[in-house]
Amino acid sequence: MSTRTAPPRPSPGRASADGPSQGPRGPGRGGAARGALTASGKFRLRFGFLVIAIVLSFFAARLVQLQALDPESYAKLAEAEGLQDIVLPAERGAIRDRNGVELASSMDGLMVIANPQLTASRASAMATFLADELGVDYFTTLTRLRKTTGDGSHYQYVARRVPASQARDVLEKADELGFDGLTTERDPIRTYPLDDVAANIVGFVGEDEKSGPLAGLERTFDKVLAGKDGSARYLEVKGKVLPLADNTVTKPTNGKALTLTIDRDTQWFTQRVLAKSVENWHADSGTAIVMDTRTGELLAYADYPTFDANHPLRTDKEYYGSKGAQEPYEPGSVEKVLTLSSVMDEGKAEPHTRLTIPEKLIRDSRSIGDHGRQGTIRLTLAGVLSRSSNIGTAMASELLQSADLRKYLTAFGLGTRTNVGLRGESAGVVPAAPWQALTQATIAFGQGLTVTPLQMVAAINTVANGGVRVSPSLIQGSAKSEDGVEVGTAHTTSERVISAETAAKMSRMMETVLDPEEGTAPLARVPGYRVAGKTGTAQVVRNGVYVDDINDNSFVGFAPAEEPRFTVFVVLKGVDGGAGGLTAGPAFKRIMSYLLRHYAVPPTDVAASPYETTWGTERAR
Repeated sequence: MSTRTAPPRPSPGRASADGPSQGPRGPGRGGAARGALTASGKFRLRFGFLVIAIVLSFFAARLVQLQALDPESYAKLAEAEGLQDIVLPAERGAIRDRNGVELASSMDGLMVIANPQLTASRASAMATFLADELGVDYFTTLTRLRKTTGDGSHYQYVARRVPASQARDVLEKADELGFDGLTTERDPIRTYPLDDVAANIVGFVGEDEKSGPLAGLERTFDKVLAGKDGSARYLEVKGKVLPLADNTVTKPTNGKALTLTIDRDTQWFTQRVLAKSVENWHADSGTAIVMDTRTGELLAYADYPTFDANHPLRTDKEYYGSKGAQEPYEPGSVEKVLTLSSVMDEGKAEPHTRLTIPEKLIRDSRSIGDHGRQGTIRLTLAGVLSRSSNIGTAMASELLQSADLRKYLTAFGLGTRTNVGLRGESAGVVPAAPWQALTQATIAFGQGLTVTPLQMVAAINTVANGGVRVSPSLIQGSAKSEDGVEVGTAHTTSERVISAETAAKMSRMMETVLDPEEGTAPLARVPGYRVAGKTGTAQVVRNGVYVDDINDNSFVGFAPAEEPRFTVFVVLKGVDGGAGGLTAGPAFKRIMSYLLRHYAVPPTDVAASPYETTWGTERAR
């Protein structure tokens, strides 16, 4: 057995048989270990990159799925998790009078909002609290506080248009009581600073978002006034609002203001006078209109009964609209101004033309008479107007063909809407010609046709304006109504209907109506001024027949007669007895007196030279 001997260890720095010595820097055992660790690190790095790539691929696949393959379902899922859309209400444009006084305006308000995810657990107690504090319906509120499914599951309004101070107080009390889930958003409140002033024409908006504008100009010009709501989107997680990264707010566009021709002070005074007259005479309703003679602008437009636009639900809805525009009626003797003007304009008669008026006039086997008169009288054409003779007017109308008389009446504006912007305006009815003799006679003195007070005030204003009819206006400038019609002073039209000479003659004839001895309306006189006017007393048709002792009474006139500034019309409907000069005449006087003082119109210097109203033996009496 041989013994193997280990070879001698080379001395440092000395060469050996196997090769040159590496000395202390050679690879030895320590160098080999370090080489092995480097290889392991490279492997681990490559493995890490591979894991990251796999994870990123999963994210990429998920992104493709969300954005391309099924975006709608995941959008709904996101919404269910708390993605909310809310409305940013636009501020409604103001409605102002001609001097900039606001008749309808928007003030700072808030909507109170509930998050059912946070309110459902205490819904009953919260509903009781909110009903007491905000006056909302308990059961409706309870449902909204519990509504956790479907659209808006995280966003339910509790109350709209709450004054800002009140809403903040309610939320502070809710916090003190431990009620979570209530917030607020801006929600302007519509208010009517003057309550009932011009309410019938201005209208009102509803008390919640479903109602919208419900009456008057608020509804007719809603597209002008409303503006456009904005929107905002946010993410809500466990009741906390988180802003989104992208721009999710669309600002609202506020509505435009609407300026009326109405004068606030004149409107207020006219309404008070009208209300007193309707109540004093136990009338069903009334209308009073003030028109600027030269421009056709309406300075006041009053209806009674009326309502408080801030609390419309306290009044029957039949009073919301404008009866003066919506409900035509038979005008009665006011119509005689138009009939006799037409006859004179055709050269068929003059103010001094003499007529012998019988006690009765038979036409188509029917008898026509004058109220409270017996026997034959002799009147001039001026006397026919001042004494308001039905028979005399019917006789004068027969100097014209029915088609010619109808042409004049329609030129005065009867049978056509004025299009001032009032909802539901009626055109009235002027029957088609030719007419039978009885029809012509009754139309001549104001029965057998229907008009609106607005039509009639514009027609009589034609006489005041020198024979030129100027279309009435209620809106300053121009505005488009809900049916697409452009209205306003920018669209005023003028059309000559009768000659200036005829208008001057009729104006003087109308002055005799207020004569204390000859006329039917001495109570309409305005001291210090020449006034031209005409009474109207028309029987009311009910159930197809004329009712005895129930009348629609009216008075229309203008002043100063020598240079007219204002035309005023007052009609009281459904009066139990009385006549236009007795019931509507005094209301006209009060309104006209106010206007002449308010606008500082100088008194009349020279009295009128009156026309003779009688002739022959009648005159000798």
